[in-house]
Amino acid sequence: MLEFTLPIAFVMITIALILNLYRMIVGPTVMDRILALDTLYINAIALLIMFSLYLGNTLYFEAALLIAVMGFVGTVALSKYLLRGDIME
Repeated sequence: MLEFTLPIAFVMITIALILNLYRMIVGPTVMDRILALDTLYINAIALLIMFSLYLGNTLYFEAALLIAVMGFVGTVALSKYLLRGDIME
């Protein structure tokens, strides 16, 4: 069953990545761009995990975890900068 569903999921996540990249570049407001960046790294995590399942090893799970942590920190920093104009207090 995995041989049939993984290629379809790869294509769908890749289309989602392209659409998120478009929204990040063209987005009308800065908040739209931050939300597109947040969704972009979540889709990248999903793509890495699916690739790891396709290969049958757990090597890429650590990379997905690092992307998740760095993406969360980046989103919080950008949001805090937009709200206050300063990241550090």
